[in-house]
Order: sequence, then C-alpha cells, then structure tokens
Amino acid sequence: MFLWWLSWAACIPSSPTDTGETPDTGETPDTGETPDAPDPFADFLVSFEPGDGAGFGEDLLPWVVMGPPRGGGAEAGSTDVVSLGSGGSIVIGFDDIQAIDGEGPDLLVFENPFPGWMETGIVSASENGEVWYSWTCSDDEDRTGCAGVQPVLSHPDNHISPVDPEAAGGDAYDLAELWLSRARYIRIQDTGVNDYAGTAGGFDLDAVAVVNGSPIDAD
Repeated sequence: MFLWWLSWAACIPSSPTDTGETPDTGETPDTGETPDAPDPFADFLVSFEPGDGAGFGEDLLPWVVMGPPRGGGAEAGSTDVVSLGSGGSIVIGFDDIQAIDGEGPDLLVFENPFPGWMETGIVSASENGEVWYSWTCSDDEDRTGCAGVQPVLSHPDNHISPVDPEAAGGDAYDLAELWLSRARYIRIQDTGVNDYAGTAGGFDLDAVAVVNGSPIDAD
C-alpha cells in the first residue's frame, strides 16, 4: 500500500491558508506527482451526462477534470471546473493506480465552494465501473457526506499538497464506510440542491485525488 500524502509532506507550508495569490518562492510548483511514480489524479473520462444549467467547462473535457486541483482558496471558487447541471453526473477513472482502503480518508473530491455559494454532489465508488456504492449525502444544514462543501486550498502554485486531507481542502472519503477495499472509478451526481439564490449550474468538478492507493498492475 502506498500512502501518497507522505511523499509530499515536505512540501506543505506551516499554514494551509490560500490567499488566492501565487507566492514567488523560486520553488517548483507542487503538482502532487513524483518522478517515475503514478500520479494520484483521474486519468480518463468514462461518461458525462449534463443536467439543466450545465455547460461551463464542457468544451475543456476531459482535461479540465484531470490532474491536480486548482483551488481558489477559502474565499473564492476556481473556474478550472466542469459544471454538471442540476441532476447531472460524471464518471472518471484511474489507469495507473486505484484507491485502496488505508488509514484515514482514501479519496479527496474537489469542487469550488466558497461562503454563500454551495452546490453539492453525491459521490459513489466502484471497482469495475458497473457495481456502485454511494456515500450518504445528507440534506442537513452541514450537508454531511456531500461533496462540494469544503473549500479547495491546494493549487499547483502554492505548494499545498493535493493529497494531504489535513491541508488540501476538498471533501474526504473513506472506502471503509462503503465496505470497499478498492475503487478504480468515481461517480459524482449533482443533488439539485444549492445554498444560494440564483440559477443553479450544478456541482462543479475540479479534480479527484487518491490519498491511499496502489498500482493497478500490481494485482
């Protein structure tokens, strides 16, 4: 088992707060990858089924949901996303690693929420892309278990590791809660619920990252 976040612990600054500005540190941006190692991000798009209000970022698929998150920080949302629309869904997959049940969260899902603006999604996982298991997404005030709740702090330019659940932001998921030992496919479906007054564009997917993973060809 690989604990991906350990590889980038040295890149995490003392404070995870992202001001939205790019610091001039002279260091190479942290993309969450290491040389000669599989990266922890989605590798391919399986399907995209847009709902009402979708469209933003669709012309940039699949690349807009591949690679690391580009968070806007605690007070701003990223535009490096695709909007699912009300009730829309997206399925992405991994071809070099798979998420496995390890210590703590195994996956991070990154949307673009900020204060006063929240569009939530139901996250599901599958080992084969056919049989799916979903985390509960509550309609309580805190939207417990939903994606699209926590702001995204990690960005390639700010050296906040995108696979550190304590620093990266985003919404964390543990496969143990689904009684799954591994997952290669992730599905996100917009709930149709938003926490602001206006026209809903639906859940906005930025990225998905594996925290605990193992190479697929190792099985």
